[in-house]
Amino acid sequence: MKKSFFISKLAFVCALFAVSQVAFAFSKPTDVVDDEVLERQNVVESAEEHVDAVHIGVLSGPSGIPMAWAMENVSEISNAKVEYEVFAGANLLLPKLLKGEIDIGFLPPNVAAKVYNANNGAIIAAAVAGNGMMSLITKDKNVKSIKDLNGKNVNVAGQGATPDYMMRYLLAKNGVNAELDFSIPNAEIAPSLIAGKIEYAVVPEPFATVATLKNAEITRAIDIQSAFAEASGTDGVFPMTLIVVNAKFAAAHPMAVENFLTAYSKSAAWTLENPKDAGSLVEKHSIGLNSAVSAAAIPNAAYTFKRAKDAKGDVEKILGVFLEFDATSIGRKLPDDGFYF
Repeated sequence: MKKSFFISKLAFVCALFAVSQVAFAFSKPTDVVDDEVLERQNVVESAEEHVDAVHIGVLSGPSGIPMAWAMENVSEISNAKVEYEVFAGANLLLPKLLKGEIDIGFLPPNVAAKVYNANNGAIIAAAVAGNGMMSLITKDKNVKSIKDLNGKNVNVAGQGATPDYMMRYLLAKNGVNAELDFSIPNAEIAPSLIAGKIEYAVVPEPFATVATLKNAEITRAIDIQSAFAEASGTDGVFPMTLIVVNAKFAAAHPMAVENFLTAYSKSAAWTLENPKDAGSLVEKHSIGLNSAVSAAAIPNAAYTFKRAKDAKGDVEKILGVFLEFDATSIGRKLPDDGFYF
């Protein structure tokens, strides 16, 4: 009976949070290793139970770009073999993460928060891997702010995801009446704008880059992060992707998690510094984008690294937007401190 309930609950969570691949904007990462980590590493590693392999779930598409260097160069963590698996979407990664078949993966903050709240802390957040990096793209030269969207029909990538709720927030804060349209599949939004079938679209990278490269009339008319900063009175920084860990694995192997974070930080930094080479590795490791698109998107997608415990304010900032418009989207409450590794 309990097993059936768990499976039903898992299916519900996965269906509810099936999300299209979303990209992010990010700042240059810093090395995760600090004095505190180094001081306790020997003690913790000696107490840890041996693990034969660390299973990493990588999301296909833009969020997977910073993992390409690690997939090429990091084959061992804490004397354990590293096994990488690429997933087409978070909805496919999540069940394996909950079952412990994947130890470390990537999820949008709202999905991670809801799963944490609904499954007794089954997964926790280890770090922010990507911040907001969305643009409103259009050929209309008269649109320069959210207020200019009044009466417009705006196609949005990601119903029930960050682009959806962020646009709801921005429209409400600016007193703007615009129709959000989710009728076009995410991958077809940019081509539809290029072809003149739609006029306004809110998309993450690499869709904005692809659209502006293919049609010189298309511009990034509104930077969504700047619009959020103005509307919220904050710095505008909000996460769109978290590095998450199966909670049982994190409890049993904290230094393996720490060492992965170190590897990820180096991988993300290298990606920012070497976009062309990173693009080649993305294509080599079948992360869902060709080398040219990946290389072009990287400068516009400011990948970041920030430990979850240090990014709590930023995480709660975006979760607060979800909470305001649909409390069920994050499990009806902000996650407690146990959420942050």
